[in-house]
Amino acid sequence: MADTKLVWTSDPEAAKQLRNEGKLETPKDVEPSKQTVRVALDRKRRAGKTVTVAAGFQHTPSTLEQVAKTLKKKCGSGGTAKDGEIEIQGDHAEKVAAELAKLGYRVKR
Repeated sequence: MADTKLVWTSDPEAAKQLRNEGKLETPKDVEPSKQTVRVALDRKRRAGKTVTVAAGFQHTPSTLEQVAKTLKKKCGSGGTAKDGEIEIQGDHAEKVAAELAKLGYRVKR
């Protein structure tokens, strides 16, 4: 019986623990000055199109979207934010690196 998992209980504390058991921790926002972001150009899996990739962000998805929106406006290009990375369409590595440095991030190329 030691390997069995609790399925239901009337104890409010145990029920709360049971509900929270499967949830993953959401990423916490880390201030930009404590983050090192890598900026690189990428063509792989993109049919030869060049994409500027900024990786290494430690933000919640909503904050990452805000940073991506700022970068897309600055570059005048489309892009996306997913999996802790921001992808900007086109060769905008210099603009992205400069803007991230202005926002307070440590940038590596």
